[in-house]
Amino acid sequence: MGGTRPKKTLQACCAAHTLHDGLSDLTYVLLPLLAQSFGLSLAQVGMIRAAHRTAMAAFQIPAGLIAERFGARNLLAAGTAMAGAAFVLLGYASGFWMILAALFCAGVGSAVQHPLCSSVISHAFPEAGRRTALGTYNLFGDVGKFAFGGLLSLWLMTGLSWQGPVVGYGLIGLATAAVVFFWISDGSRHQAAAVAAAPRSAGWGVRHRRGFTALCLIEILDSSTRTGFLTLIAFLLIDKGLSTGLATLAVPLILVGGMAGKFACGVIAERVGIVRTIVITEIATGLGILATVTLPGIGVLWLLPLLGVVLQGTSSVLYATIGDLIESDKLPRAFGLFYTLGSLCGIAAPLGYGLVGDIAGVENAIALIGIAVLMTLPLCAVLRSAASAEPQRI
Repeated sequence: MGGTRPKKTLQACCAAHTLHDGLSDLTYVLLPLLAQSFGLSLAQVGMIRAAHRTAMAAFQIPAGLIAERFGARNLLAAGTAMAGAAFVLLGYASGFWMILAALFCAGVGSAVQHPLCSSVISHAFPEAGRRTALGTYNLFGDVGKFAFGGLLSLWLMTGLSWQGPVVGYGLIGLATAAVVFFWISDGSRHQAAAVAAAPRSAGWGVRHRRGFTALCLIEILDSSTRTGFLTLIAFLLIDKGLSTGLATLAVPLILVGGMAGKFACGVIAERVGIVRTIVITEIATGLGILATVTLPGIGVLWLLPLLGVVLQGTSSVLYATIGDLIESDKLPRAFGLFYTLGSLCGIAAPLGYGLVGDIAGVENAIALIGIAVLMTLPLCAVLRSAASAEPQRI
């Protein structure tokens, strides 16, 4: 693949990540507006959100399997177009069931993005630069979350309706689908020919069974830590005496640090190695979370952007390691599985740690989160040993 093709592939995938994560998190801003416009109950609001998140979680593994037959580029473009069309439909929604259908379809369309973009980038950067490329891609998801929601909020402050921007975002989605199709097409054609000519691996194409299992368990702990901490940190700050307004700054401060961390950790992994980077970031995450329990509220606010660097940044290293453990032709399904694990943790961890907080207090729940993430360290030892072992497939 020529020098410009990997770069265009990365640019197209970054555009797709910006769009899909932006549309997904736009629902946080839209839900109260939809409830007000259509007189929805809180139960209906919950159903809408659940439909969108369930669709995203449920269709990631099928997306990987379907992509192996029809091509990652083609399915990624189709899913992006589907998400865009769903938001155009949402802008013309007339009631609850139309909103529910539109956001369910948007979730199905967005489900293809994470596993397929990661797979396409891993093909485009098979050796040197893969971690930096995936770190860059990871960063642009947070850019979309900030930009889409922020621009809609500014639009609403002028007193204008929400329908216009929503339709506009949908049209941007359709344009992004075209970018994905045409910018990735040449590079993926050569890659697809190479994969088709090579013998296809059986099963899931796992080259290092123990290593991939360890990586998945690290992802489970890391995602549970991230979503659990983001759910509870504002409540901890309120317990420490901060106003609700100041406490709600906690998550944006973490995400600002995370934007830098997702890129930086990918670059660091290229320089110092995968396992060493994971060890450093997970230790720093655990100690940082435990520090939030002991520091005063204002001190925690100052710490949060730095904590966000490692709390969010580890994911770039984990995603980029899949390509070292999976056969090339099975990458889409492996990424689908990996991202599904993260999505399920995003549902289960806030519930589990929230129950601990109700029973033992929010400080103890957050202390447990800080301790639990250190359980990744023995798994890192397994990951290191598996990397030097003979490949074994399942």
